[in-house]
Amino acid sequence: MNMEIGGDAPAFCAKDTYGKEHCLEEYNGKWVVLYFYPKDNTPGCTIEAVDFTARKGEFENVGAEVIGVSGDSEKSHQKFTDKHKLEITLLSDPEHEIMLSYGAWKEKSMYGKTFLGIHRSTVLIDPEGKVAYHWPKVRAKGHADQVKEKLAELQG
Repeated sequence: MNMEIGGDAPAFCAKDTYGKEHCLEEYNGKWVVLYFYPKDNTPGCTIEAVDFTARKGEFENVGAEVIGVSGDSEKSHQKFTDKHKLEITLLSDPEHEIMLSYGAWKEKSMYGKTFLGIHRSTVLIDPEGKVAYHWPKVRAKGHADQVKEKLAELQG
């Protein structure tokens, strides 16, 4: 699935690290950086989460919330958050429903085997709930800066 720029961002509700439910509609009027990552406590995912945490204040200053989504459990998110002192919202999507609706759960291949998995990607959602930008393939290092630059560009 390809995210259409200007199209409605798919609605979702999911539980965070502490079991609190978050729904996309709660963020109406704000920009949302919705990023999908494969697994808590892996090198690339840690770099990305730590970078977004380090820039959390900068995102908040321009009216943006950063939300990470993976298939990991709330308990896994708690360990990840505690270990790396993360300050961003991490949502648990064990059934991959959010990932499917955002095109982040799809076929991958490794060593000649094909399987379904999480593609590291990011969707920038505007205050009206529309897809403002989509990174279908993300390199963890430096991505938080890319998102910040795109946000500044879109906000004029």
